[in-house]
Amino acid sequence: MHLHILGICGTFMGGLALIARAAGHRVTGCDAGVYPPMSTQLTEQGIDLIEGFGAEQLALAPDLFVIGNVVSRGNPLMEAILNSGARYVSGPQWLGDHVLPGQHVLAVAGTHGKTTTSAMLTWMLQHAGFAPNFLVGGIAPDLVTSSRFDSAKRHFVIEADEYDTAFFDKRSKFVHYRPRTAILNNLEYDHADIFPDLAAIETQFHHLVRTVPGNGRLVVPHHDDAIARVLERGCWSERVTFGADGDWAASEVDRDGHFDVLHRGVRAGRISWHLTGEHNRSNALAALAAAEHAGLAPDAGIAALNAFGGVKRRMELRGTIDGVKVYDDFAHHPTAIDTTLAGLRKQIGHARIVAVLEPRSNTMKQGTMAARLAPALATADEVFCFGAATGKHALGWDPAQVLSPLGTRAHAYDDIDALVAAIVAATRSGDHIVVMSNGGFGGIHGKLLDALATRQKSEAA
Repeated sequence: MHLHILGICGTFMGGLALIARAAGHRVTGCDAGVYPPMSTQLTEQGIDLIEGFGAEQLALAPDLFVIGNVVSRGNPLMEAILNSGARYVSGPQWLGDHVLPGQHVLAVAGTHGKTTTSAMLTWMLQHAGFAPNFLVGGIAPDLVTSSRFDSAKRHFVIEADEYDTAFFDKRSKFVHYRPRTAILNNLEYDHADIFPDLAAIETQFHHLVRTVPGNGRLVVPHHDDAIARVLERGCWSERVTFGADGDWAASEVDRDGHFDVLHRGVRAGRISWHLTGEHNRSNALAALAAAEHAGLAPDAGIAALNAFGGVKRRMELRGTIDGVKVYDDFAHHPTAIDTTLAGLRKQIGHARIVAVLEPRSNTMKQGTMAARLAPALATADEVFCFGAATGKHALGWDPAQVLSPLGTRAHAYDDIDALVAAIVAATRSGDHIVVMSNGGFGGIHGKLLDALATRQKSEAA
């Protein structure tokens, strides 16, 4: 079967394309701005890519057009597809109908931590020899790629996003996956562009819970009011909890960030790794509970976590110049920003943290979470925000006003070069610069490292 995928360079659709290719289909695709690293992965697998969404692509006459959620009405190719009566389907539905049946699907849902927890779970099963199939919304160096499929394997780990499926299917993507094991990692308000309130998101999670079979397993936090409300609406599967007083819990963390795993009150092993923060401990506990349902013994899961290398763009150290460390992190929600900075603070003690934020998501640009930003950034010694109330990089809210509770620690710029210069001027040896964005942020990481190197040479001259 020939599939032509619209929006192929997105993480989910690109991973889907690689899975379809591995399943034996001929795959082509298009996107606005065919860009690496996904474009590189795709072309290496023999997938032809087309720049843009021109209506002339209808002449490719594929058996099926597979539509990503970046495509909307008015898209020239989509309009041609609709006018011609050609067959089309959303990416999540195609995956649910053609790939996931017969697999033990392990779905990882939640507002935060989906990518990291999915990568942990996949790595555990791989480390133990299960060779799972997977589709993860990021790249963990241990896994090499963001997706893999072999029809002979029976386990499939998937990052289960609550965002809508397509312009013609406003259900959350995850309702198409029908998992046997489902992690509901946490739940709070996000995606203000498509959900009016938290109750609307809870309804989508309720729909997910309805698809888990009676002999399936739900892995949920021991304390989360929103998830508790979801489960009060119905729960038909085994429920396993993680967190304080949960079925899976963690001991106090030692000075090196290591901790014991407690399985139903009994010590199951010790995790000794480089990851920081309570959020990563929770992610690990949830992944262990899900892996157990797939048949993995706790000690084997813990051994895998001790060898886990992390996920790109999750406190990824991009370089150290002149004693200054520059990190890249995906945090783009106040809760994630808070936990990321708190984890680093616990690790580095009194060393200075310079937080650099790009409010890029639709929710952040709309200002829905603006009131929570200053408290979330309070751990940092210096705070730099990219954007302004008006102009080219307008946010729809005034960062100077929103961050005013931080006093002279807060700075806002709407020019990348000026922002880099200001950060470098405020930074000294021993500082930790944490760049937080869910996008490329104009290549700021490399620009910061280059500017720091230039400063170092100038001072040495």
